[in-house]
Order: sequence, then structure tokens, then C-alpha cells
Amino acid sequence: MTTTQPKTRRTLRDLLDPAFMARLDALDILSHRALRGKLRGERRSKRRGEGTEFADHRRYVVGDDLRFVDWNIYGRLDQLFVKLFLEEQDLTVHLLVDASASIAEPDRDKDRYVRRLAAALGYIGLVGNNRVTISLFGDGIVAEASNLRGRGHVARLAEVLLDTEAGGASDFDKACRQAAARRVGTSVIIVLSDFLFKEGYETGLRRLIGEHYEVYAVQTLSPTELEPELAGDLKLVDVEDADTSEITVSAALLKYYKRTLAAYCNGLRDFCVRRGASYVLANTGTPVEQMVLNTLRRIRLVR
Repeated sequence: MTTTQPKTRRTLRDLLDPAFMARLDALDILSHRALRGKLRGERRSKRRGEGTEFADHRRYVVGDDLRFVDWNIYGRLDQLFVKLFLEEQDLTVHLLVDASASIAEPDRDKDRYVRRLAAALGYIGLVGNNRVTISLFGDGIVAEASNLRGRGHVARLAEVLLDTEAGGASDFDKACRQAAARRVGTSVIIVLSDFLFKEGYETGLRRLIGEHYEVYAVQTLSPTELEPELAGDLKLVDVEDADTSEITVSAALLKYYKRTLAAYCNGLRDFCVRRGASYVLANTGTPVEQMVLNTLRRIRLVR
């Protein structure tokens, strides 16, 4: 008779150190806009509306709700003013995470880095009582957990990140089209990817950038991609579509590669900045802790 050992359930601590998580408890996702959502919730926006906390007064105009007239001021000044309140609304944080083959090859370091970064941002969103959606994409969205809120959903966040294998071709435009179609209200959307798509990133990002989304593009590249140490004759194989090419690596070719990669990254940054999105380059040689606590704080994604 054989027995099988029960599968050990993995948790977010398989991605994040407990001491790091304790520091994340004090952080929050920062929205630079007063995001007008469709749902009212427990996170307070800075938009004045019809909530419960008093914010200010303004003069009454015809059509205003008489329930909000401040009759005490009317008694003193013989003028009509209405009360303004801070309205409690949801902030939705949408993490769009690359899980294609290119993010996992030639080793898993970049894939794990992206997932750890997604885990940290998702955790911040949940403990900050935001609504969190996480979508992993390859050829479109391949796994998703949507509309999570509160610390009680940390296990679901971990499940999506730990149980979905990376692999296959990428279709970034398809993933962005699906993400935009599932939009509820307005969101902060954070795209975690190397952005090395054969079809380009422009069409996909255009679907996200605009009044509905506050977009952050976090381009994640490994040290070997940024500073390759190669020499001799090589056969290159595209991990997504198996295209091959044979090259001879020389100092001149490496210089050309670095110049081309820098131009590509700068092009992505400029594309984002011109359209009101934010861009950051994440080198996987930089610890995730430093990336979150220093770099993402500096660009005011978290505070």
C-alpha cells in the first residue's frame, strides 16, 4: 500500500520575507488623481461629494440639494451655503503581470523577480483596503483574480502568482484589450514586463492610457540582458516562436546591442511620459526590497 503526502500549501511568504512584509504594512498605493469610481467603499478619496466627513462650504446655486444647506450660516449671514463632504470611494489597483516564455528564459530569475514585485504591490493594495485585480498574461490573460479587497485575500493573491506557470507566446495587445474590457470605474494599473514584444507595446498601452487608467510601466530586465557577456559564434532561438539566427559576437556587435537596447528602453519611457503614464526600469540585480522601498517611492507609486 502506498501513501501520498499532502501537497504543502504555499503562501505569500514563499515570495516575500516576513520582515519585508511588515514594512509593506505601512505603505499604500498612491493615486495622483482624484479617481472617480463607480463603487463606494472604505478607502477615502480626496474628491468632494456626499460622504460623511465635512470638507468645505460653497455658495448655493439653483438646483443644489436643500438637505446640504448650512442653515446656521444662513441665520448669521442671511446667505445660502451648502456643505461639501469627503466622499469615500474605492481605488482599484490592477496588476498586469507578464507570464510569457520570454520572462522565464533563459533562467527563472526574471520571472521570480516580476512575481515578487507583483506580490509586494498586491499585498500593499490589499492591506491598504484597495480593490486589487491581478492578471497574468501570455497569449492574452491566462490567469486572474479580480476584485479582491482586504488582508483576507492574500492567500488568493499568492495562489495566482505561485500556481501559474510561465510559458508560451505573448500577445500584449490582446491582454490589454481584455484588461480594458473588464474595467470597473477607474484604476491604477501597473504593467510588470520586459516589454520585449515582437509586435511592439504601443497599441497595447494606448488601450490603457487615458482618463480611465493611471498607468505605470515597470520594465523588468536582467543584468545579462543589460550587460551581456558573450563571445564567439552563437545560434539564437526565440523562446516564444522558435525563430533562429546565427551570429558571431564581437565587441562591435555588443556595443550595437547595448545602444539598440538603450534606444528601445528610452523609446518606451518617452512613449509613456508623452501620454501621462509613468515608467521605471527595474534591474533584477536590484533587490525587490530596494526597488519597492526606494525606487517606487521615489516615483510616488507607493508612499
